[in-house]
Amino acid sequence: MTVPTDRPLALVTGASSGIGLALAEQFAEHGFDLVVAAEDDELDAAAETLRGMGAHVSPVRGDLTSYDDRELLVAAVRGSGRPLAAAALNAGVGLGGAFAETDLDAELGMVALNCGSTVHLAKRVVEDMRARDEGRILFTSSVASQAPQPFQAVYGATKAFVQSLALALREELSGTGVSVTALLPGPTDTEFFDRGDLTDTKLGASDAKDDPALVARQGYEGLMEGEASVFAGSLTSKAMGRVSALTPDTVAAKTMKPMSAPGSAES
Repeated sequence: MTVPTDRPLALVTGASSGIGLALAEQFAEHGFDLVVAAEDDELDAAAETLRGMGAHVSPVRGDLTSYDDRELLVAAVRGSGRPLAAAALNAGVGLGGAFAETDLDAELGMVALNCGSTVHLAKRVVEDMRARDEGRILFTSSVASQAPQPFQAVYGATKAFVQSLALALREELSGTGVSVTALLPGPTDTEFFDRGDLTDTKLGASDAKDDPALVARQGYEGLMEGEASVFAGSLTSKAMGRVSALTPDTVAAKTMKPMSAPGSAES
C-alpha cells in the first residue's frame, strides 16, 4: 500500500537483530521509512522499535534461501509505490567446524542465503536504481572476506564472494547515480557466534567484540559518503582487517587457524 510521505525508503535484510537491526535504526534515525526482512519472530519486535523512532515500517517475513520468498520481498518493495533510495543487503549466517565434519545441508543453505539471496536481491535493486540512475547499496561483507578462514571455510568463501560482487558492481555502476559500498565488520557482539557453533573458539569466546551499533553507524556513514569499503568497528578491528587484506593468503590462513579451531577457547 502506498504511504504518503516525503521520507526516503530503505530496504534492510536480516533486520531482526544484530548489525541488520542496528543498520535499520541508523536509517530510521536519519529520516528513512523502511522495508525490513527476516525469517524469525524477532522481526515484529524490531519493526515496533523502528516505528518508535518515527519510521513507517513494512516488515516482510520470509526465508531468503527461497527464490519465491525473495521475489515476495521484491514485490513488497516495488508495491510500495515509492523509489528505493537505499538497500542494505545484510542477511547472512555463519558456520564453524572442520569441513570434513560439518553438515552439508547447513553449508548449502548458508551459500543460498549469503550468496544466492545477495545476488538475487542485488539484481532487482540494481535494475530499479539503474533505471532511475539514483540509489545506494550496502553489502554486508566481513573481514573474513580478506583471507582464507580455516574451520569457517565455506563462510569465509561466501563473504569473499560478497566482497568481490560488491566491488565489481561498484565499478560497473561508476559514472551513474548508483553507488555501492561494502561493509566489513570484524568480530561483533551479535548472535552470529551462537548460531554458527563458534562459541568454543578463541574468536567466539573473546570479549573483544565490537558493538553492532558502532559497526552500523560507520557502515551507514560510509554508504552516505560513497566509500568503496568500510572496515568497521574499533580501531583494533579496523587495523586487523586492513592487515589481513595485505597478508599473503597462506600466512593469513595459518594465523586464523588457532583462533577458529573448535575447542580453542579452552587452550
